[in-house]
Amino acid sequence: MSAPARNLVNLKSVTKGYASRNVLSDVTLGISAGDRIGIVGRNGDGKSTLLKLIAGLEQPDSGQVTQVGTLHMAIVAQGDDLDPAKTIRDELVGGRADHEWAGDPKFRSVLEGLLGGVEMRRFEDGLDTVIGPLSGGERRRIALAKLLLDTPDLLLLDEPTNHLDVEGVEWLARHLASRRGSLIVITHDRWFLDAVCTHTWEVSDGDVYQYEGGYAAYVLARAERDRQAGIREDKRQQLVKKELAWLRRGPPARTSKPKFRIDAANALIADVPEPRDGVELLRFANARLGNKVLDAVEVSVAYGEKVLLKKATWRLGPGDRVALVGVNGSGKTTMMNLLGGITQPTEGVVERGQTVKLAYLSQDTAEIPGHLRVLESLEAVRGRISTSDGQELTAGMLCDRFGFRGARARTFVKDLSGGERRRLQLMRLLMEEPNVLLLDEPTNDLDIDTLTAMEDLLDSWPGTLVVVSHDRYFVERVCDNVYALSGNGGVSHLPGGIDQYIEQRKAAGLAPGSAPAAGNGSSSVAPAATGGSGTSTAGPSNKEIHAARKEVQRLDRAMEKLTQREAKLYEQMAESATDPSQLRALGDEQAAVAAERDALEALWLEASEIAEA
Repeated sequence: MSAPARNLVNLKSVTKGYASRNVLSDVTLGISAGDRIGIVGRNGDGKSTLLKLIAGLEQPDSGQVTQVGTLHMAIVAQGDDLDPAKTIRDELVGGRADHEWAGDPKFRSVLEGLLGGVEMRRFEDGLDTVIGPLSGGERRRIALAKLLLDTPDLLLLDEPTNHLDVEGVEWLARHLASRRGSLIVITHDRWFLDAVCTHTWEVSDGDVYQYEGGYAAYVLARAERDRQAGIREDKRQQLVKKELAWLRRGPPARTSKPKFRIDAANALIADVPEPRDGVELLRFANARLGNKVLDAVEVSVAYGEKVLLKKATWRLGPGDRVALVGVNGSGKTTMMNLLGGITQPTEGVVERGQTVKLAYLSQDTAEIPGHLRVLESLEAVRGRISTSDGQELTAGMLCDRFGFRGARARTFVKDLSGGERRRLQLMRLLMEEPNVLLLDEPTNDLDIDTLTAMEDLLDSWPGTLVVVSHDRYFVERVCDNVYALSGNGGVSHLPGGIDQYIEQRKAAGLAPGSAPAAGNGSSSVAPAATGGSGTSTAGPSNKEIHAARKEVQRLDRAMEKLTQREAKLYEQMAESATDPSQLRALGDEQAAVAAERDALEALWLEASEIAEA
């Protein structure tokens, strides 16, 4: 029997604190070859600290962090260590001749995904662009590209999707999911977690809880863990159950899970209502807003020779919940500024209904006076708000819901982190009780618990909502329709959502981040190709599909039996709590059953992909 594979990195009884507070207490973890781990948790609970301990950038106060001697590890933190005096060529290419790197498929793939291709379309001077004057988002892309062009055994990424558009996030997810080696990523992007990660670690109250699978599996496992522990945190539990209900009832792709997991989810959410009552919200929105909300009619905007909008028309009605997507630089923020009345079109007109009360969370929302405390800054706007279902929320209750609990509600604004200020800005907007809400990248710097609370509040908010966000999960969760800025000056409705947008970009042969050549400003996007002489790979035959469906049914039955067996083992373990030897034997058997179930689940996923083709 071969010896088990050694972990790449081990943390044993690690404790780390700052001032009088421990962010990690007696944590023991291991990272194996091939692991792709997503780290989640509230802001300030120690996610970045854990990553720095693994990277060796910080040392524990007690305990040990060890790694195999030959480990090649690389990290991209929230900042970057790029030399501002160097060019992109210096950082990415070094002394390699152009024909060497330009002919390297891996090199070309990374450049296409992050930097606009070999031609470096994102940068005026291409590879010879000096790094110093670049924006934070552009530097972020270069740092990511530099890391991905290397081949470390262990990649460490802290919020890698920040500053990427939805297309860039989708490319990065596919790239990371297909690469060899191990990965640890801190991210609040739940779609990204599902697409990339095989394990999820939750950092909470000084401990690290480990779960198998991406975000959807994590939500189910956390809800089940809390249920079994008998926790009575009603508000938090209701949010977890509501999130689980969304995952179960949401887009079809999210329900492609083994039957035993669907049954478990159904048992946990049997009495949970739909995330939001669309009919009731529309009725309430009509009562508050009237028929006319925002109409952008034949609007054009150009900066020099760059045309962002060309005779585009977009009408928003009462209760509309829409997302606006497009590559960076396509004009999303410009459109939001037009709707918000901050800028005026060079042609056309933006008409606003008489009953509209608009609030706009921009990427550079004005700073809140630093001498105010959090609660004071909310009460300065209004003391309480009412939701469409008649629920009344005081400023203090809103603080609690958005993570400013206890002493944090009395913190001075000047002492808040960037993510906390963003959270407070959104709360102040909601306290104004607008009936039209424009949100430009609202998820930046927010942790998952805060995002869930925001989504829950928006579920009962009946106004017209327009969102610009690269967070696909947030878009799917709060919006009912998706529109795209096609890059040729028009606005297009995408019934298939962001998936349709990505597919259309691929069908048009456009690299991530690139825009099509300016056209006549048509407000339609070319439909994805469905036939002809394309290069798409032929799907499975009818015989293979039939065989796969039979295999799925067989695996469903086998996994259901294993789940029943595991439940009985847990009951026996509870009865044998005072018998250590019997408990160990039952524990070993339970681990074997779980391993067999996981293997069957992997086979189920492969067969289901063919069966659903």
